[in-house]
Amino acid sequence: MPYQDELAVALAAANEAGDYVRREYETFTPIPNASASISTHVDHGAQEIILKRIRADFPADVLVAEERTATLADAPAEADRAWIVDPIDGTRGFAMKNDEFSVMIGLTIGGRVVLGVVLEPVLHRMTYAIAGAGCWVTLAKDEPVRCRVTAHASLAEATLIQSRSKPGSPPKPIVRALGPAKILETYSAGIKLAAVARGEADVYVNSYTGFHDWDVCAGHILVEEAGGRLTLFDGEAVVYGGAGAKQRRGFVATNGQLHDDTIRRLAAL
Repeated sequence: MPYQDELAVALAAANEAGDYVRREYETFTPIPNASASISTHVDHGAQEIILKRIRADFPADVLVAEERTATLADAPAEADRAWIVDPIDGTRGFAMKNDEFSVMIGLTIGGRVVLGVVLEPVLHRMTYAIAGAGCWVTLAKDEPVRCRVTAHASLAEATLIQSRSKPGSPPKPIVRALGPAKILETYSAGIKLAAVARGEADVYVNSYTGFHDWDVCAGHILVEEAGGRLTLFDGEAVVYGGAGAKQRRGFVATNGQLHDDTIRRLAAL
């Protein structure tokens, strides 16, 4: 099976970074009103752990990551293969100490994602996938279990997963447009995408017009290999490796059956 060596490195890098993040998390002083853009020394430390591990095994590959660190600056600037890393996705959840953050590692070839790993350090839960081999989840030292999206065919019975809302705030326009049966809220796009892949949620909509490859790449392949779909707002494929690793058009992840209806309803907003 292709990419087995790459998966082994990605899993090892995620686990090593996860151990470091958990140690720092135990003594971290909570920041109750942390901003969505917050970055900590733990983000930088975890990123260096991941990038050094990847570069030791694949020195010719491009490295794309959120934080400015030495290993990132020293990596090749051009190659068909690119590792896309978010060392702590949902740093706000880390800073607030509500456990809602993840480590995300993805590999793209020619702008298409072929491997993804999402680790939730506090739960010791790893959800991962490689192209053509399905999506899998392990909890602590348990054996891997195959992930599959839900079979819901109506948004009226669907669970929408989204970022946390301010207490008492009215339903977001996306909620009103989709009319889901249930709403889950959490920080971290990685956690949300993994939840869709594992069948814990049916739909995740990211409406930001300013985000980056590392916010979606690793979780993208989890959803697709579990049987779902992930596209831009207009239904077009997500392509990675653009200028500045920027994405500007929002994305939608679903169980597949709900995708076209979700796209149609969002277009009316």
